[in-house]
Parts: sequence; C-alpha cells; structure tokens
Amino acid sequence: MLNQFPLNRFANEQTPFYYYDLELLEATLNNIKEYTNDYPFHVHYAVKANANDRILRTINAAGLGVDCVSGGEVAASINAGFESNKIVFAGVGKTDREINLALDANILCFNVESIPELEAINELAQQKGKIADIAFRVNPNVDAHTHKYITTGLSENKFGINLEQLADVLLYAKQLKNINVVGLHFHIGSQITILEPFKILCEKINELQEKVRSMGFNLKIINVGGGYGVDYDNPDENPIPDFKAYFDVFKNNLKLYDNQEVHFELGRAIVAQCGSLITRVTYVKKGTAKQFIITDAGMTDLIRPALYQAHHKIENITSTEKDTEVYDVVGPICESSDCFGENEVLPITKRGDLLALRTAGAYGEIMASRYNLRALPSIIYSK
Repeated sequence: MLNQFPLNRFANEQTPFYYYDLELLEATLNNIKEYTNDYPFHVHYAVKANANDRILRTINAAGLGVDCVSGGEVAASINAGFESNKIVFAGVGKTDREINLALDANILCFNVESIPELEAINELAQQKGKIADIAFRVNPNVDAHTHKYITTGLSENKFGINLEQLADVLLYAKQLKNINVVGLHFHIGSQITILEPFKILCEKINELQEKVRSMGFNLKIINVGGGYGVDYDNPDENPIPDFKAYFDVFKNNLKLYDNQEVHFELGRAIVAQCGSLITRVTYVKKGTAKQFIITDAGMTDLIRPALYQAHHKIENITSTEKDTEVYDVVGPICESSDCFGENEVLPITKRGDLLALRTAGAYGEIMASRYNLRALPSIIYSK
C-alpha cells in the first residue's frame, strides 16, 4: 500500500492540515513517463488542481510542463523552476496584465477562446514587437458524462470556440501580423472515469484536422486537454490511475501528421491521491435520529463536498475500536452545506480521534478559504 500515515508525526500537529505523500506523487509521475516516453506526447500539469510550491517543484523535476489559467499560476510556475517553453496559458478571461506577463515570459502557447481575446493578444504582442504563438480552444460538443459544473466541451459551455465558427476564426487569425497559429486545443471536462468520451474526442479531432489542413493550416500541436478521473472510493486499491489505458486511447485512435505533437493537461489524475486532509474530532453529538462527528476541518478547508456534492473516503486513522457506528461527518462552519459525509460507517469514534479525508490532493488546499475568519490549513509532507 503506497498511502501510509505517520501517526507518530501527526500526534502533536495542529489540525486541520494537508498531508502529502511525495513518494506516491513521484511514483505517479514515473508511471506517466513510462507510457509517454516513446511517443510525441507532452504532459502539462494543470496547476489549478494544486499550486503548492513543493508539489510544483516535484512535478518540474519529473520533466513535465504546466497548464496555467491565470497570471498568478504562470508566475508560480516560473518561480517553481518551469521553463517558459513548457508553459501553456488557457482561460476565457485573460486580462491585459496577465497576457503581458505571459508575453514577457515567452511562454510556449496561449490557448485562445474568443476573437476578442485573439485581438487583445495581437495588440499587446504588437506593442512589444513579438509574435504570440496560439492554439484555438475548440468546443468539440462531446458529452464527458460528468458533473454539470465540470463539463466544459459542450456547445452551451462558456469555454472555447464552437466548431461552426472555427473556419472563419482561423482565416481571421491568419491576417493578424503578431499571431502565429500553432495548434488546436480541446478539453471536454473533468473527473472522466470512462474512456469512451476520449475515443469520441479523437474521432472529432481527426475529422477537424482534415478540414483544417484543407484550408492550408499545418498545425504542430494537438492539445487534447485533461480530465482523466481518479478513484475516490478505493484510494488504496487504485492509488495511480490506469495511465496505460488512457494514453493508449490516443495512441490507437488519434491520427497524427508529420511533426505533430500531442499535448495533455492532466491535473487531478496526477495529484489527487497523494493528498489527504487530516482533521481532529472536536465533538461527537448524539441526536434523536442521528449522531454527528463534528470535526475541526470544514468546507473552508475542503469545499468539494459542498460545491460539487463530491464524496471523499473518510477514515478514522487512530481508533482501535472494532465495533462500528453510523455518523454524519460535519464541519464547524455556519452553513448547512458544511458536511463531508452522511451515514458514514466508522469505528466507534470519540473526541480527539484523527480522521483522514482521502484523495484530497486536487482542488483541496488550492480552494481553501478564510470564510468565518478561519485560518488556512497547514501542510505536512512525507519527506
């Protein structure tokens, strides 16, 4: 089992805190490299999943690039040592300040999502006497079969350029003197646990590539985004996603032309399983129909259950009790949505026990807030 908790280190630590298993992170990165080394595949880590500096530096040491969605993420990536030619910058609302930062850093590519954004990048690049390399983010209208808040590739989503508009946008971009179109970018959603949507995406890209090439565009980069999911229910049985199956979809179904590269933007699949939120039981409250475990962590520390109705496996990691009881596990925030799990079967739990909310390395620490004027969670690493 890759995920082990050093309880002797936890005993005197102030809770709540995030615990990162860096050995598991490194094993995950090595697994990715194993299945991409012999192909023109380039993996960019999606920084929005977790921008912890130690995490970023570990990923950089493994040779991956980064996918950023804000100027702050671009700056954090540069600070963590990522080379500028491994940075791509996406997002529907890039400000002038963020675009200028990325231009000055000479990043690899802007993923462009609208004509107004394209015009802004062209104007700012012209002022600097630079040519901006861009890839157009295209909505392939592929249903990712995931939560509506994390589906991004349908025609009604705010992201990207719809297929029927792409030809006109490409021809317009060709006229702009400070723009160089180098690729197409796709991202259909997040926490996708079946492979069929990725196969459909490949088919859509193959069709689109023929049309684009017939227009005289020979593009170097095909960016297929990310979205590959993880096992929230069985983190110990599946600590590393099946990357072989994932990358094989693109090896077997995506048609590439000479000198083309496939770029990926994986976030959750890289970091989710290496992180756990550790919280201490403040009270066990017995009601008339339910009993509650009230923890010192709340939705300010891990908002996914409240925001997405997501569930993280909850473990009592200090109890030695063999008998179990049923609890609702809730936090201390003054909101009814501050609930980590209902009807959780756990060993008999008492005040002071430590609970682990597993698979919290993605969209955990990075989304923490100071609502109710609470302190941000602290961090502990395995090494």
